[in-house]
Amino acid sequence: MLTTSTAKVLEPGDLDAALAVLNRDPVANAFVASRVNVAGLDPWRLGGEMWGWYSGGRLTSLCYAGANLVPLCATPDAVRAFADRARRAGRRCSSIVGPAEATADLWSQLEPHWGPAREVRAHQPLMTTRALPADITPDPLVRRVRRDEMDVIMPACVAMFTEEVGVSPLAGDGGLLYQARVAELVSTGRAFARIEDGRVVFKAEIGAVTRHTCQIQGVWVDPEFRGQGLSETGMAAVLHFALRDVAPVASLYVNDFNAPARAAYQRVGFSEVGAFMSVLF
Repeated sequence: MLTTSTAKVLEPGDLDAALAVLNRDPVANAFVASRVNVAGLDPWRLGGEMWGWYSGGRLTSLCYAGANLVPLCATPDAVRAFADRARRAGRRCSSIVGPAEATADLWSQLEPHWGPAREVRAHQPLMTTRALPADITPDPLVRRVRRDEMDVIMPACVAMFTEEVGVSPLAGDGGLLYQARVAELVSTGRAFARIEDGRVVFKAEIGAVTRHTCQIQGVWVDPEFRGQGLSETGMAAVLHFALRDVAPVASLYVNDFNAPARAAYQRVGFSEVGAFMSVLF
């Protein structure tokens, strides 16, 4: 047993202890928890290493180090250890993202070595709901995207990603990884859209899923149809699927400067329970 404060790369035998940490905050930790539930702690299957911080011999904090660097339940001492390990390894991630306080601390220690970032989004409200809105009728035309509709949904997904992140998901590998992720969401019945005459009017996906919660992502309305309330009725429809079929709590996080989206989510019944931060490279 580890008896001092130390950090290490977790191994498959550490799975139960890691899950216990992740379950301390199932909403904030949903993205990583969903991966660990499927892949365990094997780096090849997980898509990255899981770093653990032990205090007094007990695992208390985590940091997922893959395409994203994600501190989880991370104390200041743990953040210092994670920053030191990340600094020595060099930047391999495309973003740092996670609960705002720990992420800000981590970035402050890495910025002198990894900076500058392409963009820092310091406050992204984390929102949840457990119930369908009482006064918004779900859009009856929002449905699961079929597997034979990949050619229809992909342009909308690319447009959403580019608008949201500021770079195209088709860069680098030509979009192979991004297309594979979209195909996975479609094949598992977690991609939803309103499609009219072969054109996506509204779309959203249920990304991370655990037995505690699910995370809605990729919410997008065709610019030509914005301002008509489709984001609200569309989200109400997605919530119907999410809360009925997937998990008892639905969550999402949104940029604080996106006032229309925040207002729409509040009208659908989401309330703020915390904040994320994202550092984009």
